[in-house]
Parts: sequence; C-alpha cells; structure tokens
Amino acid sequence: MLCIVSLFCLSGCAVGPDFVRPEPPRVDHYAQGKDPTATIPADGQAQYFKQSAKVVEDWWRLFNSHKLDAAVREAISNNQSLQAAQAALRQSQDNLRAGYGVFFPQADAGFDATRQKFSPSRFGGTSPASTFNLFTLSATVNYALDVFGGERRAVESLQAQMDFQRYTVIGTYLALTGNIVNTIIAQAAYREEIKATEEIITLLSEQTSITETQAEAGTVPYLNALSLRSQLATFEATLPPLQQKLDQSMHLLATLAGRTPAEWAPPQIDLADLTLPADLPITLTSQFVRQRPDILAAEAQLHSASADIGVATAALFPSFTLSGSYGFNNTSIGDLVKSGSSIWNLGANVTAPLFHGGALWFHRKAAIEAYRQSLAGYRQTVLSAFAQVADTLRALEHDAEALQAQSRALEAAGEALQLIQVNYQAGTVNYLQILVANYQYHQAKIGYLQAQAQRLQDTVALFIALGGGWWNPGKIMS
Repeated sequence: MLCIVSLFCLSGCAVGPDFVRPEPPRVDHYAQGKDPTATIPADGQAQYFKQSAKVVEDWWRLFNSHKLDAAVREAISNNQSLQAAQAALRQSQDNLRAGYGVFFPQADAGFDATRQKFSPSRFGGTSPASTFNLFTLSATVNYALDVFGGERRAVESLQAQMDFQRYTVIGTYLALTGNIVNTIIAQAAYREEIKATEEIITLLSEQTSITETQAEAGTVPYLNALSLRSQLATFEATLPPLQQKLDQSMHLLATLAGRTPAEWAPPQIDLADLTLPADLPITLTSQFVRQRPDILAAEAQLHSASADIGVATAALFPSFTLSGSYGFNNTSIGDLVKSGSSIWNLGANVTAPLFHGGALWFHRKAAIEAYRQSLAGYRQTVLSAFAQVADTLRALEHDAEALQAQSRALEAAGEALQLIQVNYQAGTVNYLQILVANYQYHQAKIGYLQAQAQRLQDTVALFIALGGGWWNPGKIMS
C-alpha cells in the first residue's frame, strides 16, 4: 500500500523540458534606421504611422466602401478553405478531449458464451471427458499511473496541436480578407487601365489614319506611318492580357466567395469608391510576436515538439498499471449471477524497458532534433515577419513618392493637352499634334492608376503584416 501511495506522489512530476515561450527580438523598430512617421503628401493625401495604435477589427472598413465590406463578409461566410481550417480545428479539439481520457480509469464490460470439451487426463485424471457450456459476465477496470508524466506530455502536445490549428484558422481568415481586398483593388485598376488603353488605341488608330493619308500625299515620310502602326499594334497587344487579368480577378473573387465563376458576379468597385486610410497603426515589436498568427502557429509547433521530448523521455522509464476485474462464471446462464459464481482479481503491473536495441534512446534524440528544427523554423518565421513589416513600411513611403511623381506627370500631360487644344482652335497647330498630346496624357493616366492601386494594396499589406487585428472581439474564429 505504501508503494502505491508513493507512486501517486511521484506522479506529480513529469520528465522532459517545461516549455518556455521564446523571447521576441530585442529591437524597438522594424526598418533599418528608424520607422517612418509619415509619408509625403501624394494625390492630396499623406499617410501617418501611429506607434502603439490599435489594429482595428474589420480593418477593410477603413476604405469606406459598403460593397467591399459586403464582398469580404460573403467570402468569410462561404470560403471553403476557411471552413476546412475550422473543421481541422474542431478535429484537434476533439482529439484533445479524447486525450484527456487517459487520466481516468478505463472500465469495460464483457459477456462471453462458449461451448467447451474438457479432458481430466490433462491433469492426470481418469474420468471421461465432458462437454459443457460456459457463460462469463465480467467488468474490468484499468488505470495507468502516469508516474513520469509521459501521458501528460502527450496531452500537452495535443493541446499545442490544437493551438496550431487555431492559429491556422486565423491565418487562413487573415489571408482570405487580404486576398479579397487586394483582388478587388486590382480588378478596379485593370478596369481603369483597359479603359485608358482602349482610348489610346482609338487615338493611335486615328493618328495612324491621318499619317497614312499624309504619307500618300507626300507631305510626311512613309516611315512615320509605319512607326505609328507599330505603336498601335503594341498597344493592341497589351489589351488582351489586361482583359485576361480582369477575368482572372473576377474568377478568383468568385472562388474566394465559395462560388463558381458562372454563378457569382463580384460587385463592381472603382478606385474612386475607395478611401485611402490616412492613419495607420504600428504595433510594438514586443507585442507583434504575440499577435501575428503565423508566428503563433510556429510557436505552437515548437511547444508540441518540446512536449514530444517528454513523451520520448518517459518511455525510457518503467510504466505502472493498476487493474481489477469482477464478474460471474457458470455453466448455466440461469445461475450465472449467483454468489457462488462470482470471480474477481486485483493486480498491479510494472513494465520496465531493458533492451530495445537503442530504439528508445534514439527516439528521444530524434525528438530533441525535431525540437531544434522547430525552434529554427520559429526564428525564421519571426525574421520573415519583421522583414515583411519593414518592407511594407518602406513600400508605403516609396508608393507616395511614385504617386506624387505620376500625379505631376499626369498634371503636366493634361496641361499640355489643354494648351495644344487652345492652339488648335487658334489654328497654330494641326490635329495630329492634338492626338499626340492626348496619347501622352492617357499614357500618364495609366501610370497614375497603377501607382494609385499599388498604394492601396500596400496599405492592405500593412494591416495583414501586423496580424489584421484578429485578437479584437467580434471575430468568428471557431
């Protein structure tokens, strides 16, 4: 009895390392030098980076588009990848609940009916053999004493695997919302670029026709007409790829929303319908590693690998089991439950590994190396996450500079076109010069549209890089 009590006392400890969360990098900013505080004004608006500001939930609503909000919410409700991730989370939760069963006694009931032939000569008797029925009704109870904590470490690993699935759901959710918003922005930009390209093609076609007429009249070299034909063909060749990209973006939106392209048409949202968020949050670096889902998922994998070391270590030690059974055994089913038919047993079992050809030892060494692998993977995930935020912060700075330059180019091209139109009305320039200026204006407009869309998409990228605010209340993570 004293031995059993001692075993219960020993069961309070568990071999193997206790998991400790890795410390975040000892830095207080993301980019080289220091983090930016604001971008230059571009297209009439600057963006400001607010240190320690809250990353709001439903961050896409900052773009002030009801159509955008509706598209994102529909995708959240119907996206199959998100539903698969949620099912995987529920599966891991059930596996964890099943794992907790090891801490309880395992009770089973059984009934057995057999017909046997027994020969007393087996035991030196001389009586003739007899044939009889044997009925057995029994209940057994087994309880494994987790003396060295192997079972607790196994359950700890299941808990970590559930955490991994939870953060996988969050990561899938975050990627989904980012993909939806980015694709809608891209779709709006493609639509505007197609419109501008078609206008350029119209102008070049008209310009080519005029030049060909002039070449036939001998007023300009025929080489001018050939040059314009080449430009026209070049721009006509850019139109199908743009249209293909537009179609692909529509198909992608339908897929993300859980629909086939044939049964769902995404809402038409123009760039003008979207408001560029002016105030952007910058999460403290110490909080960042506790909020980004891919980092937390890597940490959960590291935790599981740590617990697996404990499981492998406990396998090197003896295992202890208590068991007992009670039942009835009789040749007549009618007399089965009478007191004279009762049978019972109590027992304790100790199994100690003696020689397994080094298998248990090397299983533990393999678990340690798996932990080191997970630790390196975790650190790489952290480094990549910090780099992504730094990239996005610098990108937003450069986006503002590029958009400012494109705005100046568009403004200059617009002024030039307006001036040439005035001169044409005054009779000082010919119509061909108007077409050239108009062509240059539309080219500048395409560059402006691309810069505008890139700025919007990099703003989305910052919200995603910072974790998307999933930790705020109101999310559907289960």
